[in-house]
Amino acid sequence: MSSSRPVIAHAIGCPAGIAPELSARMLADADLNAGARIVAIGDARILAAGARAAGVSLALPTIGENADPPPGEGPILIDVPRADPATLKVGELSKPAGDAAMANFRKALQLAAAGAVDAVTFSPFNKASMRLSHPAYEDEVVFMNEFLGFRGAASEFNILPDLWNARVTSHVPISGVAPLITRENVLRSLRLTDRAMRAAGWAAPRIAVAGLNPHAGDGGNFGREEIDVLQPVVAAARAEGVVCAGPFPSDTVFVRARKGEFDAVLTMYHDQGQIAMKLIGFDQGVTVLGGYPFPIATAAHGSAYDIAGKGIANPQAMRNAMTIATRMASAKRAQAA
Repeated sequence: MSSSRPVIAHAIGCPAGIAPELSARMLADADLNAGARIVAIGDARILAAGARAAGVSLALPTIGENADPPPGEGPILIDVPRADPATLKVGELSKPAGDAAMANFRKALQLAAAGAVDAVTFSPFNKASMRLSHPAYEDEVVFMNEFLGFRGAASEFNILPDLWNARVTSHVPISGVAPLITRENVLRSLRLTDRAMRAAGWAAPRIAVAGLNPHAGDGGNFGREEIDVLQPVVAAARAEGVVCAGPFPSDTVFVRARKGEFDAVLTMYHDQGQIAMKLIGFDQGVTVLGGYPFPIATAAHGSAYDIAGKGIANPQAMRNAMTIATRMASAKRAQAA
């Protein structure tokens, strides 16, 4: 890498959704381009359609998909021709849409793993289309672990400007959550949350641990996970220097966090935190995939097929994701230096 700023690989997400217009807006954003060199990855025809929908003008230098980003400072496009806009149906699930998103994502990860870029971002994927292309696709974390051969601790974090949400379990059925609330899993999640937030600039993040059961178990009346697992884990993490407290009832812990008592909430399962975070700031939220050797971020919302191609998608969450990835990549560069 020769850029004086962090280099961000930006994979264009689902071509049948709002991803192309959001990616076009990011590439046309002067502030984002001042902070990082953006290497966009995707079909040039799809990006052009996204720019038309967004009403922005793009004139990017373009290279082939087997080429590495050349030295330079301005944004460029790696053309990965997988989705012909003449045949792709906007707003509909399809294997071609999944094929395109998967190809873009793989290329971005390859560049990051090779050290050719500092961080990865992507505009919204559609998991159903990606499963049509890659039936084993469960979520981004599972795919990246397999693709990169990664064996460390990794997780999704949902982020608003002043509040993080981490979770012990993610894309598993509710019926399978309780057996996964173990000392090992919860302690690993607390450690990873602390490490990821420090990498993002928090000096000593204050983490609240949500209970699994109603009223945090009500002293054992509604379950013993809080007593048998969560309380001992909080004590163990505090002994390691992690600033954490709990377990707290999940129906009030986000109220306390919003008032400034905590910087993050560790929830036990997906919707326990996602519902709260999306109610607080749906158009602002960012998903960071933490634990990997390089920062990875995206908008927390989905592919929005219902408004695809209309040029009305709110770009703020995607802009926040690009900003966070740039900040984390800059911090990583500074640490390495």
